[in-house]
Amino acid sequence: MRSYLFVPGDSTGKLAKGLGCGADALLLDLEDSVAPAAKPEARRIVAGFLEREREKADRPRLIVRINSRDTGMWDADLDWVVPARPDGLLVPKARSGADIAALSADLEARERRLGLKSGGISLFALVTEVAVSLLDMKSYIGASPRLSALTWGAEDLLADIGGLANRDERGAFTSPYRLARDLTLYAAAAAGLAAIDTVFVDIKDTEGLRAECRAAVRDGFSGKMAIHPAQVPIINEVFTPSVQEVARARRIVDYFAANPQAGVV
Repeated sequence: MRSYLFVPGDSTGKLAKGLGCGADALLLDLEDSVAPAAKPEARRIVAGFLEREREKADRPRLIVRINSRDTGMWDADLDWVVPARPDGLLVPKARSGADIAALSADLEARERRLGLKSGGISLFALVTEVAVSLLDMKSYIGASPRLSALTWGAEDLLADIGGLANRDERGAFTSPYRLARDLTLYAAAAAGLAAIDTVFVDIKDTEGLRAECRAAVRDGFSGKMAIHPAQVPIINEVFTPSVQEVARARRIVDYFAANPQAGVV
């Protein structure tokens, strides 16, 4: 998947709009974009949305960002969301692979109780939002068969370490956040998972978004999160291999198939 669009879980209009924007996945948000008082209604809206949309053909993947475990809202989110069978859950503020293992066990018990297919809900982990998580990235290796991808975030990390800004005057991430990005990429590769790049928050700067997408593709990320539907076409374009790239990859595969003893091309 290339594009992952965040959509506030309490907005029926934005959820409907998200379906038609071309995103490969919608991140139905119960966390940061929903005010505390609105979370009960957001759970109801998201569950209903999943029930209506999940059996439709040609839909984006539907992934729910739940609230972090330390908020006390984890169980309420799962009570509403799991019976509605999302394709996946995005886990915010993951501290280590132990958080993923614990959630996986919780999901297994809920699926068994509800008579749902075991392992039907995948997990996506936001692994850099708290400083301690950067010290235990190896723990995501083998954390759960459900774990599909790692992604990273700079906004909550900024608050956690007490920084003033996470980008410099040119719009580039500063050193602490580049480190978080790099560690996410390494951890995903080591664990055999997809690596998803973080959001680009300036929705008016289309060239900045395009440049950041190109850098992500260059370095090994498979997709990028978005905060506005207008960002989706650029993300999809940059993360889609060109005809020339596909042809070159096919030639390499065919060459090694025909010459199994060959060295580096």
